[in-house]
Amino acid sequence: MAEVGFKKWIITFTVITASLLELIDTTIVNVAIPQIQGNLGATLEDIAWLSTGYAVANVIILPMSGWLGSRFGRKNYFLTSIIVFTVVSFLCGNATSLSELILFRILQGLAGGGLISTAQAILIETWPREDVGIATALFGLGAVVGPTVGPTIGGYILEIADWPWIFYVNIPVGILAAYCTITFIRETPKDGKGKPVDWYGIGLLAIAVGSLQTLLEKGESEDWFSTPYITALAIASVFGLLLFIWRELSTDHPIVNLKIMKKRSFSIGMFTSFILGFGLYGSVFVFPVFAQNLLGFTPLQTGKLFIAGGICTISMMPFIGIMLKKGVPAQFMATGGMFLFFVFCWMLSKSTLASGTGDFFWPLVIRGFGMALLFVPLTTLAMQDLTGPEIGQGSGLNNMSRQLGGSFGIAALTTLIHVRMGFHRSNLLTNINDYNPSFTQKLNGLISNFMAKGASYLDAKLMTMKAIEGSVIKQTMLLTYNDAYWVAGLIMLCSIPLLYLQKFKKNTNIPVDAH
Repeated sequence: MAEVGFKKWIITFTVITASLLELIDTTIVNVAIPQIQGNLGATLEDIAWLSTGYAVANVIILPMSGWLGSRFGRKNYFLTSIIVFTVVSFLCGNATSLSELILFRILQGLAGGGLISTAQAILIETWPREDVGIATALFGLGAVVGPTVGPTIGGYILEIADWPWIFYVNIPVGILAAYCTITFIRETPKDGKGKPVDWYGIGLLAIAVGSLQTLLEKGESEDWFSTPYITALAIASVFGLLLFIWRELSTDHPIVNLKIMKKRSFSIGMFTSFILGFGLYGSVFVFPVFAQNLLGFTPLQTGKLFIAGGICTISMMPFIGIMLKKGVPAQFMATGGMFLFFVFCWMLSKSTLASGTGDFFWPLVIRGFGMALLFVPLTTLAMQDLTGPEIGQGSGLNNMSRQLGGSFGIAALTTLIHVRMGFHRSNLLTNINDYNPSFTQKLNGLISNFMAKGASYLDAKLMTMKAIEGSVIKQTMLLTYNDAYWVAGLIMLCSIPLLYLQKFKKNTNIPVDAH
């Protein structure tokens, strides 16, 4: 039964606040890694497990969240996730060693995975059927803006405090969300209580999804399949997934209802959510690295650049929900979103070494509009045919798909950058020879400049070669990042036809849960 009046809005505030805890913590830690590394005396390879452990735990629990909510009651599971996330945030801030911090981040990821999908399911139940598009739009504020503003918030916190405070800020928010959950959210039946637990399914899911996520997180840094444990993870993920699918289709009490994949809109919707994750997380990963490593921006400067786009997303979301309610086809809006994301990537691919913060304002604003047009329509299309308990299951799978898309996006773009770096460097070096008039003119000019400042000929020539090498490195990086933007944009553009394989509905509202 839908809620009305004040209670509807306070529940909406509660679930969005709780889901923001998880979504912001996905990226907020990244800006604090150098400080944590120095404080705990960890290597860069070891410190990377702070993000990897969180992501792996998160993606394992997401597809199980519907089953857990059904077994223990959605309110109980949601409240437990909030409490655990808040307590573990305190423990993260008080960690005295890297191993402690990684353990607590894994627990944080497990609790966070239960927050986002359960929050979405509660929100869908809370709003009337005809207004569910608006509810999904409100939820999308957190889902899209959270990962984007995480580095900005982290940057501001590190300007005024030490790294533990990126975890401590969760505590008051978590306490408020827990209080509102206890007070306002209605209990739901425990449909799974007393039924057998599919322990084999849980184990196979953990092996399949956990291995795949770890493979994507660590593959590039470990040189992919030249490392035995990466190969082992790939094998485990493939066989684990096949056995998991067989198990869930053959048992009477599956933890993940894979039969909902028979619904065309949902199965295609999972793939388009995967593409959304690829673009959302991939762009949030590539742009800060490009801006800081190549253009010399500070983390705070980079984070501030995302603010305008985030404001655009926030302001657009309610209008997207209203347009869905009025019957504007979700396919049309998602098409516009994918095209705008392509325009964003195309504009960034035109960047130069002289690009400043002002050059990125409009591209990131366009990205903000594009993300608003993507999240709600894609979620609506994916969930439109699901009813009753299928909503919780579908929400978990859809969110998992988006998360995996982000991991694939980061892994694919990182590998592309690595490969294209060597390609562009080789091409540029072919121009550095005595038979190239442009090169010899540049060479002689630099030598003359250094000699005019008092250097000997040999020293001037050595400094000139170092300057040219630095120029080659910067040009190589620029061309490589431009390639990465092109690839991300083209993938989004080529995915548009998938939208029209999903059903058109006059009013594409997500069905509400029967409970």
